[in-house]
Amino acid sequence: MTTFERIKKLAKKQGKSLNIVEEELGYGKNVLYRLKNTNPSAERLGEIANYFDVSVDYLLGRTETQTTPKAPEWATQEDVLDLMDMLDSNVNMAYGGEELTEEEKQRVKDVLTGIFWEKLQKKKGL
Repeated sequence: MTTFERIKKLAKKQGKSLNIVEEELGYGKNVLYRLKNTNPSAERLGEIANYFDVSVDYLLGRTETQTTPKAPEWATQEDVLDLMDMLDSNVNMAYGGEELTEEEKQRVKDVLTGIFWEKLQKKKGL
């Protein structure tokens, strides 16, 4: 499923047309339709993911899990994208030569997410 198809599916699930979604996001006409043939910027992906409350990875088809890690109030969109990049770098998780199940991978990602926010908060002096 393409990014465009996922966005269309999410809009339909909310009972909205893509034109309404574009309006609510403050985009011009047919911006979402152009995603059939172009790749959106990281910023735009983040905006769309936030709008639908899904992860950027879900929009890109990297995962079937729709949820995005919950970010602290002080986190920026760039911080969230950095977290997603960090989690993506650990995609091939295994232990003892056996690949982890999806549930086990999610548990590891949850722990990494917590550590990421703690370290970033200290780094920012918050």
